[in-house]
Amino acid sequence: MMGYANPAQINAGIHMRLYSRAFLFDDTQRRFVFVSVDCGMMATILKIKVVERLQAEYGDIYDYDNVMLSGTHTHSGPAGYLQYLLFDITSLGFIPETLEAMTEGVFQSIKRAHENTVSGRLYLSSGDLLDASINRSPTGYLNNPEEERLKYEYDTDKTMTLLRLEKEDGTPLGMINWFAVHPTSMNNTNKLVSGDNKGYASQLFEKTMNPGALPGQGEFVAAFAQSNCGDVSPNTKGPHCMDTGLPCDLASSTCDGRVQHCIASGPGKDMMESTKIIGTKQFEKAWELYNDPSAVLVSGPVQYVHQFVDMANYTVYTENGTVKTCLPALGYSFAAGTIDGPGAFDFTQGTTESNPFWDMISGLLHEPSQEQVACHAPKPILLDTGEMKRPYPWHPRIMDTQMGLVGQLAILPVPGEFTTMCGRRFRDKVASTLTAGGMAGVVPVLAGLSNVYSHYIATWEEYQVQRYEAASTIFGPHTCSAYGQQYQFLAQSLLNNEVPPEGPPMPDLSDSLLTLLPGVFYDGVPPGSSFGDVVAQPYPLAYTGETVTAKFVSGHPRNNVQLGGTFLTVERLNEAGGWDVIATDSSWETRFIWDRVSTLLGTSIATVKWDIPADTPEGTYRLTHTGHHKTLFRGISQYYGASDAFKVVPPLAGDSENAITRQASVTPSKPWWLRIFGF
Repeated sequence: MMGYANPAQINAGIHMRLYSRAFLFDDTQRRFVFVSVDCGMMATILKIKVVERLQAEYGDIYDYDNVMLSGTHTHSGPAGYLQYLLFDITSLGFIPETLEAMTEGVFQSIKRAHENTVSGRLYLSSGDLLDASINRSPTGYLNNPEEERLKYEYDTDKTMTLLRLEKEDGTPLGMINWFAVHPTSMNNTNKLVSGDNKGYASQLFEKTMNPGALPGQGEFVAAFAQSNCGDVSPNTKGPHCMDTGLPCDLASSTCDGRVQHCIASGPGKDMMESTKIIGTKQFEKAWELYNDPSAVLVSGPVQYVHQFVDMANYTVYTENGTVKTCLPALGYSFAAGTIDGPGAFDFTQGTTESNPFWDMISGLLHEPSQEQVACHAPKPILLDTGEMKRPYPWHPRIMDTQMGLVGQLAILPVPGEFTTMCGRRFRDKVASTLTAGGMAGVVPVLAGLSNVYSHYIATWEEYQVQRYEAASTIFGPHTCSAYGQQYQFLAQSLLNNEVPPEGPPMPDLSDSLLTLLPGVFYDGVPPGSSFGDVVAQPYPLAYTGETVTAKFVSGHPRNNVQLGGTFLTVERLNEAGGWDVIATDSSWETRFIWDRVSTLLGTSIATVKWDIPADTPEGTYRLTHTGHHKTLFRGISQYYGASDAFKVVPPLAGDSENAITRQASVTPSKPWWLRIFGF
C-alpha cells in the first residue's frame, strides 16, 4: 500500500472504495477541470495516461495545461502506480493493474463531468476548524522567524475554504473544500483500502445530499481536497511513548533515543474511531460553510496557465543575488519517518550530521558528489536519488506547475506536500501578485499533491532543523522560494494574457518500468466446492450494533478490480420477494477481506463483514460476494455467491453483549476438506 513506505503493509481487501471526483469550469471561452482523487499522491505517469485517454476521446479540448489532478493523500490506497523507482520499491516495483484502474477511474469521472455540464453559479465561503489537526514538527515550525509566526494564531492552517456549485435554478450540484490535514488516521497496521478521514467526510456529505443512494451513485459530488498538509497530523492526542505513556522527546520524536515507540494517536480509542471523528469534524465544518448565508458569489472569467519546469536546476532571485535548487536527494531524517508512522533502525528526526556506517551503506548505491553535499547542506544525504539512474530514475525533476482562476478563486495545484508556513508564504506571494495586477478579493487555495509527486516542501528555516519534512525536501533548502517565484511568474503571465514557454516535457517511462510482484497464475478450489460457495454462514439472528460475517470460496481480486462495481453487497428482502442492495464495499459499515490460503493450490477465502448500523430497519438480510477466478487454460470468469438469509432485530434490553457472544460461538464446524486445504 502507498503512504507509509512499509513493505509489510500488503493490501488485504477494502474498507471503503476510492473515488475520483471531477469538477469542470467553463465560461464558453476557456475551460479547465479540477479532479480530487482518493489516492496517496498524483503521479506523472497517471497524468500522462489520463491526458492521452482524454485526447483520444475529445481531441485537443484537454491537455496538460487545463487538467488538474490532485490526490487527497490517503495512506491506505494502492501502491505501484508511480513511475520513479524510489516510490515503488516497497511495493516490489510497478503494478500495471493499479495504474490502469486509476487511469480509467479518473478518465471516467472527467468524462461524466464533460457530458453533464450545465449553467450554474458558484459561491465561496471559509471558516476555521480548530480541533482536527496538530503540527507534527513543532520544533521545525518554531525555527521560522518570530515576527512571521506572530502573524498567525496557530501553528497549522485551520481555515477550510469551500466552493459551492449549483444550477441556475438553485439545484445543488456539488462542493469542493480545501483543508490541510494528513489522512493518516488509519495507521500503518491497516491493510484495507480506505479513503481515510477525507474519504469518510466525502461519503457523509454525499449521503446527506443524495438520500437513499449508495456511495458513489448520487448526483451530488463532494470533494474534500488536500492543501498544505506537510507538517499537519490528524492524530490530535499527540505523540507519546507507547511503552511508557510519557511524552516523546520533542526535538527528535524519540523514546529512549529511538523513533519506533514515539507514535501519535487519537482522538478515538482506535484508528477506525479516529478516522470517523476527524472525518465527521471536516464534514460538519463543510456543511456549515456550504449553508453559509454570507457566501460570496464568484464572478469573473475562467483562466488557466501552465508550465513544465526543471526544479532540479531552478534559479531563485533574492535580495542578495541568486541561489539554485539541487538535484534530488533525501536526508537521514527521511528514514526516521514521522509520529504518524515511525521509520526503522536508529534514524531520528532532526539529524544534521552524517553517520559513517550509514554513509558506507548508502555509498554502495551511490556516493554523492561534493556539489550535491554542498547544495543540500545542512542536510546529510542518505540517498542521492538525483544522481541515481539505474535501472531508471529514482526521482522526478520535471515539475508540472499550473494555476486556474475561476473569477476571484485561484486554484494552485502544487506537486508535493507544502508545510504550513511554506504554504502561507506561497499563497501570499501569489495573492499579492494577482492583487497588484488589479484582481480584487483574490481567494488563493493551495491544492497539494497535484500532477507530480516530489515529496515535501519546507521553508529555508525549517530546512535548517532537518525534521522529516525538511529531510524530504528533495530539491534543497531553497525549494519553497523556488515554487513561490515560479507561481508568481505564472500569475503574472495570466495577468498579461501571455502563454509561457511550455518547458521541458515530463518523461514517460512506461517502457522501462519493472516489477518483481508476480501476476495471478491461477485460482483453485477445494474438492467438491465451487467459487462463490459459502463456507461460513452468518448466525440466523442478529441484533443491530453487531457484526455479521460470511466467508466465501474466492478467486484473486486482481483478476478484476470491478471498477464501478463491488465485491460484496448487503441486501434486504423486500415485500415483492426480491432483494434490495443497501450497502456495498464502498460503505463505511462493510469490510471485504481477502486471504490467499494456499499459493500452491491457488485457494482463497473472501470474508464479508457488516457492522449493522443502529438505525437498520428490522427485516431479513443476506450477504453476497461477486468476484472473478482465473484458470490455467480458460481465462477469467465471473462467479457469485450469497449467504443464507438472517433476521436483524433491535437488541433486547440488556442482552446485546450476550447476543454478540452467541454469534461468535456458532461458527459452523469445518468439513474435512476445508481443514486439509487450510481454511
